[in-house]
Amino acid sequence: MSDFTHIELSKDPRGFATLWLNRPEKNNAFNAAVIRELIHALDEVESDKSLRFLLLRGRGKHFSAGADLAWMQQAAELDYNANLQDARELAEVMANLYKLPLPTLAVVQGAAFGGALGLIACCDMAIGADDALFSLSEVKIGLMPAVISPFVAKAIGERAMRRYSLTAERFNGHSARELGLLAECYPASALDEQLERWISNLLDNGPQAMRACKALLMEVGAGTLSPQLRRITEGAIARIRTSPEGQEGLKAFLEKRQPNWQEPKA
Repeated sequence: MSDFTHIELSKDPRGFATLWLNRPEKNNAFNAAVIRELIHALDEVESDKSLRFLLLRGRGKHFSAGADLAWMQQAAELDYNANLQDARELAEVMANLYKLPLPTLAVVQGAAFGGALGLIACCDMAIGADDALFSLSEVKIGLMPAVISPFVAKAIGERAMRRYSLTAERFNGHSARELGLLAECYPASALDEQLERWISNLLDNGPQAMRACKALLMEVGAGTLSPQLRRITEGAIARIRTSPEGQEGLKAFLEKRQPNWQEPKA
């Protein structure tokens, strides 16, 4: 996979990728260069049809402190159009991560502030340390969580989004789980061990089935019933049942054996 300066993209032999924020000396804060690298990395992940899922992580003590203050200072000196271009690039990262065709799992430790919550919310799932700290901190410095707001609101709901955006208060992993930002939280010392359980679970699932399921769920959205949605779901199950992977999965289930995408159990 490509080499980057501020992030790292690696492929596990088991068939998944890990995208690391890799500025631990800056608490993985992001700037224009990081954002551009994330755009290219997500394009690379999307084009690799062999990948089964993607992990999103941060090197070092913190997942991400959000926007780099030096970058924000530079942005304050730019005109409206230059700031608009910066915002569009960050919005592209969020949108591309949100609609990535394979499952995504964020793993959070330490601080996750500002735009970092957008990255977490754009993933399909997230787990974290119970002592991780989260904050939509933008109003503390006279700004607002703008381009990330649709994704965070989807993750935690409109009412909670208003509270935490307007107060900028911090909350821990337990609260993040209650809000729906995290699926589960664990003691920090057990996070990597628990991550391996999530990886093992995802590796048990049909790779193409997970991609097809995610595509279907993007169409389903909040589940508002309509004749069009009914037709979409009918076509989806018919296609997956008759696909090579669907046929293999059904045969394996009926024959009481493992499907061919699973590693033999010890």
